[in-house]
Amino acid sequence: MEITLKGDKEFEDIPSLKTKALRINLNENIYGTFAEIGAGQETVRQFFRAGGGSGTIAKAMSAYDKDFSDAIYGIEEDGRYVTEARLRKMLNHEIKLIEERLSRDKHPNKMFFSYANTVATIDFAKQYKGHGWVGIRYQIDQDKPYNEIILHLRFRENDARLQQETLGILGTNLIYGAYYKYNEPKKLLRYLYDHLDKDQIEIDTINFSGPAFENVDNRLMSLQLVKNGMTDAVMFAPDGNNVLPAKILYKKNILALRGSFRPVTKVNIDMFQKSYEMFVKENKVDPNNTQVVFEITLSNLRAEGEIDEQDFMDRAKLLCSLGHTVLISNFQEYYKLVEYFSQYSKNRMGLAMGVNNLVDIFDEKYYRHLSGGILEAFGKLFFKDLRVYLYPMVNEDGTLTDSENLKVHPRMKELYKFFKYNGKVVDITDYDPDILTIFSRSVLKAIAEGDHGWEAMLPPGVAKIIKEKSLFGFEAEEVFRNK
Repeated sequence: MEITLKGDKEFEDIPSLKTKALRINLNENIYGTFAEIGAGQETVRQFFRAGGGSGTIAKAMSAYDKDFSDAIYGIEEDGRYVTEARLRKMLNHEIKLIEERLSRDKHPNKMFFSYANTVATIDFAKQYKGHGWVGIRYQIDQDKPYNEIILHLRFRENDARLQQETLGILGTNLIYGAYYKYNEPKKLLRYLYDHLDKDQIEIDTINFSGPAFENVDNRLMSLQLVKNGMTDAVMFAPDGNNVLPAKILYKKNILALRGSFRPVTKVNIDMFQKSYEMFVKENKVDPNNTQVVFEITLSNLRAEGEIDEQDFMDRAKLLCSLGHTVLISNFQEYYKLVEYFSQYSKNRMGLAMGVNNLVDIFDEKYYRHLSGGILEAFGKLFFKDLRVYLYPMVNEDGTLTDSENLKVHPRMKELYKFFKYNGKVVDITDYDPDILTIFSRSVLKAIAEGDHGWEAMLPPGVAKIIKEKSLFGFEAEEVFRNK
């Protein structure tokens, strides 16, 4: 019986890496291959060191030479090796070999797996820290189809050896979690950082698939990455899967719209359409190389201090249904958003926003944590080739506020004039005056109370989506029958 002492506190006992690897190794039915490219064979090393690996490790390889790698897995169309497509080819190839070389008749209870990674560690000049794709395809029952977990990581350490060791730890956590935590995917995500600190590695994309994860929504897993501090921002595409931000944003002209989108109203779409028309007419902007991003900050997802996941899913489903690419971020300040985009593109960027958002940007209280205060923030915000497209606001007396008459703090007045004079802030003039009094909160209240008429405040097709998918608490027949 375990001894407990007065004053002992409960805590989560995290298994050591050796314990995790040994548990896998001692299971006589778990059997598979390790294929690691670009950072040594750090993951399989954990399993060799734990002991008992002869019944688990079918093969360990590292096709490090590009010609050998191409001969085994084929040549990528884009000529790159650290890509999701490369990782999937590796997993496909290795699983196929296992199935071909091992008879199911001879090994009826074997649960096959293939773990793979393709990674680029920090360069010699230490200017590019490196990144990689990691994945596992595996069975939890010999008679069932394969499951799959694929993730993208970014290294934050400044030493190649440390990055290799970090990758080995992550890989061990992934394999262990895939087998022993698959029934709790949210916990599986957190356990990926066992024996790791968040300043060692960033996970910015993860996708689950297969029968074990048929009830997992990858958009919700995307939210968990930001919520758990594993990354500052994640992106997902209209198909509902998380997508690598670099793939979408690389060398693109970027137009971003921040909002609650709870739900999307005619004002949101009018702001998007009119700002986009202005943006693509700008010098240095190629319409064929432009990406529009709808951004929701984590602060807009909080309700009573916690993330309302159902609320998030409603917004995500609606935006995806409308065909938009969505970014979920931890950036409360706009300059952080621009810095984030600047990792992927040096091309011209645009921000579409309302008057209140611009006034907040010129509020000094948001920059007290910076040694350079608001000037440092504005240096980061406007240093890049960026322009703000300002959507007007209607006042209670019917007058309009735009860039010409908006009021900022007296100390900020000259600073605002500077950016306005230099064309960093421009008005959206071709707006629809009939919709300026529409607010998302009014629509949400009408939906909740079962009132009529809210449909007219939304873009075509949006009300139908809300009703069909019962978003934002909509209860069509029951609510309206009782009105």
